[in-house]
Amino acid sequence: MGTFIEAARLRRAFCLVSVFVGLTFFVLVGQTEGRHSVSPFKGAAASPGWAFDKNDKLAEELIESYFAADGRQAAGRAEQLRLLGEIDALVPELSSKSIKGWRKKILELWSEGRTLEKDSGRQRYWEEEKRGLFIVGGQTRNPKGLLIGMHGGGVGSGDCGEAHGFLNSAAKKRKWLAIFPEVLEKTEHGWTTSGTEEWVIDLIDAARRTWDIDPNQVFFAGHSMGGYGSWTLGAHHADRVAALAPAAGAPTPIRGSDDKFIDIIEGVIPNLRNVPMLIYQSDDDPQVPPEANRIAVKKLGEAKERWGGYPFEYWEEENKGHSYPPGGGKGLLERIAKNKRNPYPERVVWQPVLDWKRQFYWLHWEQPKARATVVADLDRKANKISITCEWPLTGGSVVLDDRVLKTAKPVVVEVNGKEVFNGVPQAKLSTLVMTSVRGDSDLQFSMRIPLVP
Repeated sequence: MGTFIEAARLRRAFCLVSVFVGLTFFVLVGQTEGRHSVSPFKGAAASPGWAFDKNDKLAEELIESYFAADGRQAAGRAEQLRLLGEIDALVPELSSKSIKGWRKKILELWSEGRTLEKDSGRQRYWEEEKRGLFIVGGQTRNPKGLLIGMHGGGVGSGDCGEAHGFLNSAAKKRKWLAIFPEVLEKTEHGWTTSGTEEWVIDLIDAARRTWDIDPNQVFFAGHSMGGYGSWTLGAHHADRVAALAPAAGAPTPIRGSDDKFIDIIEGVIPNLRNVPMLIYQSDDDPQVPPEANRIAVKKLGEAKERWGGYPFEYWEEENKGHSYPPGGGKGLLERIAKNKRNPYPERVVWQPVLDWKRQFYWLHWEQPKARATVVADLDRKANKISITCEWPLTGGSVVLDDRVLKTAKPVVVEVNGKEVFNGVPQAKLSTLVMTSVRGDSDLQFSMRIPLVP
């Protein structure tokens, strides 16, 4: 990766010299002929000129380097921010005609990233290291959706084959591609330790590059520890899923002084406002006591009363122990199959816990404050966004386009009752790039409004 970035820097240096010479020449000629405006993208209407083709090429080099940097690590994110600054300097504003062309080009560059083998069966994500085992199953030809099936287990145990046996035929019946990862380290909370969570998200991206999968049709399901994974990863990345189906597994509960369950660990319940859920539990489960899911369901109900939303179904059976639900995987998936993600909910509730999860629906927070709760509302009639948060939203912003509000008209943004913006937002290439890191066209935005001026 370092070699790639260094080569890109050399190419950019060469292109910068070329652009400077070309711009100088063009300005001199333009002054003589009375031409002063050009498009930053060759697909848009503009006066032709070779210098601007090179300008486009340089921007593409910057975008390639942005995708090559690992934004989850501090050094990688610093590099990405530096590259965004270069993009801003190169293309300070996008015309309405150039946005469509740049959106397409950026997604093409994203699609050049990691892919998977299309063959069904066991594969390794890092073949040379013999690490990252997963199974490809379900419908592998023209899939209509994607299921991430999470296995159970614990300390020293857990096998992706278990989830495959439970869910594969049900996914295939729904014509979904199914990916069954095996946790990178077999611990009690294996889905959120040792980089497994990051890897699961990378698997989704790689699957979407390999198959033509609608990003609004991604589902998580699992049994036992896989239920925990479905709850937790589904909440952390609620803006990326259509529905969740945890079975005989619960999010981590918090116990009170009397050792009774009183709450659920942060970063789960608030985030699920816009995600349909089916939660299965047996009343006599000896491994995952029903109290854990019962307190989670209680907290979902309280959140529903407070913020609206939270479309969940709790399915409790008697005397089923720690077994699969009646009907197996088919009985689980058929209850969530009709759902589809809404990328633009009118209310977003976000309680971040991951420092690398910076975008959540149409919100962006460069350095999210762990366990803060952000509530953001769209008022499309008033063309207004209202946000509340108990912590300062330094580095926070709204990302948007006409799918969120009417951007040709003044947009009003309020934070904790105070107006922080009132005007027409500006489209920028850097914002398009920043919101394209997952290659999700529905969450790719061209405009950004800071929440702290």
